[in-house]
Amino acid sequence: MSAIETTGLTKYYGDTLGIEDLSLSVREGEVFGFLGPNGAGKTTAIRTLLGFISPTDGTATVLGRDATDEAELIEAKRRVGYLPSNPGFDEGVTGRRLIRYHAALKSDERSDELLDLFDPPVEREIGEYSTGNRQKLALVLTFMHDPDLVVMDEPTSGLDPLMQERLYEFVDEECDRGTTFFFSSHVLSEVRRICDRVGIIRDGRLVTVEGVEELLDRSGKRVRVGVEGWLDPAEFDLPGVHDLDVDSERGDASFMFTGEYDDLLDHLRAYSVRDLDVEEAPLEDVFMKFYDGEAASESDDTDPATGTPPKASSTGGENDA
Repeated sequence: MSAIETTGLTKYYGDTLGIEDLSLSVREGEVFGFLGPNGAGKTTAIRTLLGFISPTDGTATVLGRDATDEAELIEAKRRVGYLPSNPGFDEGVTGRRLIRYHAALKSDERSDELLDLFDPPVEREIGEYSTGNRQKLALVLTFMHDPDLVVMDEPTSGLDPLMQERLYEFVDEECDRGTTFFFSSHVLSEVRRICDRVGIIRDGRLVTVEGVEELLDRSGKRVRVGVEGWLDPAEFDLPGVHDLDVDSERGDASFMFTGEYDDLLDHLRAYSVRDLDVEEAPLEDVFMKFYDGEAASESDDTDPATGTPPKASSTGGENDA
């Protein structure tokens, strides 16, 4: 059973598109990153899955329960943890009191363990908390009832690097226990660090769902080469060369390469090479192609989740955080 399954999920705000024809499946026990630029539809999708807003069309299940049926979704949400991008708290109560309140609502299986791990100042009033301490308290509240599925929106916001790494290690351990994660993030280093797969959404429509490593492999390598003498840009008009940048006088060229590496090396034997650097494409460059629409236009003939032709979509959507 999938932890999350959507088919044709669509939400319009009047004439404004939030999401359209969103079809994806999140496997139990995986970390699924849900990525896209501001306004792409990420928050609309999360709010629809959690029942905060109703879809215009389509279906969705959360832990096998119908997300559009109030009674079924209540049952599912007993096993769901949710970390919003900007958690809202009563400023006049202590963290300890808020934890007791949440324990009365949804039970408390792990708060002692989580308090040791994330260490928010629970004896102080929340109004005195820094952004990082608010996030640490929110993490305790998210996991204290030991959920099977955790939905997180910008989970490391406000956390220092040490606490970020502690959270990554905790996510790894939870995955080993079978917990499923669905999260939105703008921090691409953490996407690479903890995600099994990513779904990229643009203008309300799913562009692709791929493993992070597969996505990087398909995007090729970043190549930088320096040769002796003048370099004509036309000399690197080769299959697999993209985003070519040449400094002719210096004899320097940089480009993305998706072709056969033996062919590239054969081509370079014609030069006196003084420097050659081949590295994995920065994740930022890979995703920017999707955000800018290049990859979307290349794959418009098939739906990323089903392999069928997509429906035409208009643009718009809410202003995602």
